[in-house]
Amino acid sequence: MARYTGPKTKISRIFGEPILGNGKWLGKNSNPPGQHGAARKRKTLGEYALQLREKQKAKYTYGVLERQFRKTFEEAQRLKGVTGENLIKLLEARLDNTIYRMGLTASRPEARQLVNHKHVTVNGEVMNIPSYQCKPGDVIGYRPKSAVNSAVTSKSRGKNPKFGWVDWNETEMKGTFITFPERENVPENIKEQLIVELYSK
Repeated sequence: MARYTGPKTKISRIFGEPILGNGKWLGKNSNPPGQHGAARKRKTLGEYALQLREKQKAKYTYGVLERQFRKTFEEAQRLKGVTGENLIKLLEARLDNTIYRMGLTASRPEARQLVNHKHVTVNGEVMNIPSYQCKPGDVIGYRPKSAVNSAVTSKSRGKNPKFGWVDWNETEMKGTFITFPERENVPENIKEQLIVELYSK
């Protein structure tokens, strides 16, 4: 699967959740995509289909391709603790997701673009790799030239206080990745155990 650039609401309708945006159209048309819509009788999904669906949901949510996702899962297996929870922690620690959690952008794709265009620094060094794994204590900020560019900084919407594992100082235009989040603090509706079962076959 190449990186998805099509209609976001279509993907949200597949899963019945606003995983790629605010989902304001889901109430009006929350049927799965297809010309028959709700009239088409859909069979109950089997075990494998449910597991695959959950993996696809996680990939779309975090904007990760299959090979990257598989590598992240293998890394999660090597870490101590529950593999599913480790997977979510590693996905949350990606640089593009961390910028999104800090409130510098309205979406993860915007955060990815911010990193790709070299507007972001990590510990004072310009970083243009969205998949960079943040480590506790990493200081993230704007590049000096970008910090005075209103086109870049105007995307900021302020940090949500419920994301306690990241911090952002509006005055200094710098933030810190404090620690890896606990699973119960991550709001994404992903059943990571199904993903573990899928890769364990």
